[in-house]
Amino acid sequence: MSRISNTSRLLGAAFLLQATTSLISALILAAALIVPGDISATMLKIADRPWMMQGVILGEMVTISGVILLAAILFTVLRQQHEIIALTALGLYVLEGAIGAIRLVAGSSLLRLSHDFVREGRSLYSQKLASMLLESMDSAYKLMMLPFCVGAIIFYCLLYRSRLVPAALSLWGLMAVFPVLLGTVLAILGFQPSLFLYLPYIPFEFVIGIWILIKGLKEVRFPGDIATSHA
Repeated sequence: MSRISNTSRLLGAAFLLQATTSLISALILAAALIVPGDISATMLKIADRPWMMQGVILGEMVTISGVILLAAILFTVLRQQHEIIALTALGLYVLEGAIGAIRLVAGSSLLRLSHDFVREGRSLYSQKLASMLLESMDSAYKLMMLPFCVGAIIFYCLLYRSRLVPAALSLWGLMAVFPVLLGTVLAILGFQPSLFLYLPYIPFEFVIGIWILIKGLKEVRFPGDIATSHA
């Protein structure tokens, strides 16, 4: 199997991995545990269904790993377009992962606190601390989306220039990220963004991941390929 084929499959798998785990942990499991405006009910749910919170934490860990893996592969295949710009995008994805680690710490603390909340009595102090942890998770999510959006814009611009995938796919990703960026800025400023801002992007990573897995990248050249082919 050629290095090009391996790279294509790894890139497609990375797109699908972090898209799937992010969707399951953040939009399905976490959403099922949180009772808006009622931290006591949220803690009771977490204590009653610890496996769901553990799933959120595990999903976040895999997502962070997938994001960094995705960024590393994108940098590898796009660095020939503009190495410094590609390196900037890589750094932004790594920053996204670092902020995501805050969610892991807060989520683990919230799980332990919820168990104590049930065993030791439903103290007001525990509820206030849990509210702070939940707010930390929410704030971290909003903040981590900012470097993601900027990094994705850079990567998708380079992907469009490279023609490694059909131009329509690159343009879809590029155009769909801008509404996500707008929603992220609105959320950071304290507004409630519409779900419609995120809808165009949600299927993109699944589509491009499956496309790359099936079709592969059109061409990926690595340093030394020419020399190797003439050896």
